[in-house]
Formats: sequence, structure tokens, C-alpha cells
Amino acid sequence: MPDLRDHTTLRLGGPGRDWVRATTEAELVAAVSEADLSGTPVLVLGGGSNLVVADAGFDGRVVEVATRGIVADVDDSGDPSCSGATVTVAAGEAWDDLVAHAVERRWIGVEALAGIPGSVGATPIQNVGAYGQDVSQTIARVRVWDRNLNGVRTFAASECQFGYRASRFKADPGRHVVLDVTFQLRQGVLGAPVRYAELARSLGVAEGERAPIAEVRSAVLGLRRGKGMVLDPADHDTWSAGSFFTNPFLTPDQVAALPEDAPRWEQADGTWKSSAAWLIEHAGFAKGWTSPDAGDRVSLSTKHTLALTNRGDATTEELLTLARAVRDGVEDQFGVRLVNEPVTVGCTL
Repeated sequence: MPDLRDHTTLRLGGPGRDWVRATTEAELVAAVSEADLSGTPVLVLGGGSNLVVADAGFDGRVVEVATRGIVADVDDSGDPSCSGATVTVAAGEAWDDLVAHAVERRWIGVEALAGIPGSVGATPIQNVGAYGQDVSQTIARVRVWDRNLNGVRTFAASECQFGYRASRFKADPGRHVVLDVTFQLRQGVLGAPVRYAELARSLGVAEGERAPIAEVRSAVLGLRRGKGMVLDPADHDTWSAGSFFTNPFLTPDQVAALPEDAPRWEQADGTWKSSAAWLIEHAGFAKGWTSPDAGDRVSLSTKHTLALTNRGDATTEELLTLARAVRDGVEDQFGVRLVNEPVTVGCTL
């Protein structure tokens, strides 16, 4: 059986007991349904960019989602109030390929999400976002196989319960296998208003202004490469699962206990959002830091403290040891317990 390390961006993880590569929707549904009927555990594998898999692997069926297809219904009426594209994308399509395809066709709304690894089917689960955009802003509906009801269901965007790195699919893990995602994208030569200060500076525009869509994608790719967030087999800083910890949401008492210069943004529900990267750095974990207990085959990225990286021939347990050291160090320093963003399979943090 193939090792999962060959199918994850961390390049970690042992073999699956059974492996099915599903290239059609029918094969995908059949592979999952057959396993469910026999009581076999299932790991649905997309791009492997958000997984931390145990060294022992997965004692069940790995279903590799390899479906393909992009179908667009484009309104070229010229009326700016309604001109756009309704684009339905198979779950197995690579996300960054979709972004490039959209930019080439001047479909607006995902250009700031360039360079993110993984599959289209994974994006609504995490409500993937970066540089002021997230997929909830453009998703129209998500079609899934419901493993509890044994049938296909379609959820409108309003039913997906999207939040920061959250959705109804993430809240009920394993139940829904995404089959395809439909996006509603506008058309034009200028991207969506830029809502992220770092990106705005890179483009030379003010926040809220717009820039040519291709320039937005190019600028985002440049920023991500500078942080080791665009996959490159030769760069061990990209052997990661992206940002390993989510930004924490704190109570008023928690945020009051932080240093005065700690980032904080008040939320509508009364909580305060802070920066995981700032907390990690100010708890004493610099870029490139590694734990003596973890060994030097894993470290924080030399470019970005939020990424935990495999420096080559690492084990999952070594990475988890590093993650625990960072998490516990932040909690000891600031009383804030960081939560991992990647999904753990066969192991716990």
C-alpha cells in the first residue's frame, strides 16, 4: 500500500491498510459506501495539505479523491450588475489550478487565495482563507454525499455555517464527503477590493481599493513564497501543513492579561481575536526554532513561525513533540491555549 507521506504536504505518515483512487463521482461514493457498510474506517484524502498522519499510518480505507471537472455558466451580457460566472468544480481539482483558471478568465473573487495547496473539495470544510478573502465569500452551494443518510445533499452557502476556519462540515467531521463546489464569481479586469494591509502595500494601493486581478494573484504568490507557503520540493520550509495553529479568540479577561502591544481585534460576539504568530514569537519561539526533545529533523519554518516543518526524514511523533512544545510554551507565557488547524489522523496533539 502507498505511504501517506507521499500524499501529504508534510511528507509524513505511514501506509493505509486499503487504498482506492476514485476518479469519478460514482467511484468516490461507492468506495466510501462499501467501507461504511463493512464497518471499515475511512480517510477521505484530497490534496493532503491539512493532514498530520501517524507514523503507523491509517488502519482502514484511504479514498483518494481524484475527480476532475470545471463547468462554467458564464453571463457575458455586459451588464456589470449581473455579469459573472457560476462555476461548478469537482472536489478533486487542485485549488491553485482553479485560481489560475479563474484569473485567466477574469473571474473575480478568489485571486487572493492563490498558492494555497490542497483540493477544491477541502476548501468549504475549513472555509479556507488568506489575504482578506475566504471561500465563503464566493461559494454558492456545496454538494456532498451524506454518510449518515446515504444520499446526496446540496447545501446553499447560507446553510454551510461558515465561520473563521469553520463550517458545518468541520463541525460534524467525517459525515459529509464533498462531491463538488459551486462558486459565484463576478467578471472584470480588477480584482475584489483589497482587504489586507500587507497585500495592499505590495500592490501599491490603499486598503479597499482594487487592482488588476492578475497583479493581485502575482503579488499574493510573491508574499506566500517569501513565507515558505508555496510548495517547493527543494525548500524544506514548504514541507508543512501551512499555518499549524489558528488565531485564538479570547475572552475580555484573557485579552486584558496580554501585553499592551499584543495584537487584538474586537469581534461582534464580544470575544477578541489575537495573532497566533505574535504569541508564538513573543513566547520565545523564533523562526527556525526546534525543541531539544523533537530533534533537528523538525523545526519552525525559517520564514514563518506559524509553520511547523519537516526538514527531511522526520517522523510524525517528532513533529507533534515540536507542536506540543510551542503550544505549551504559549500557554505558560500568556494563558492562551493554541488550537491546531491541521486534522490529526491516528495521533493526537
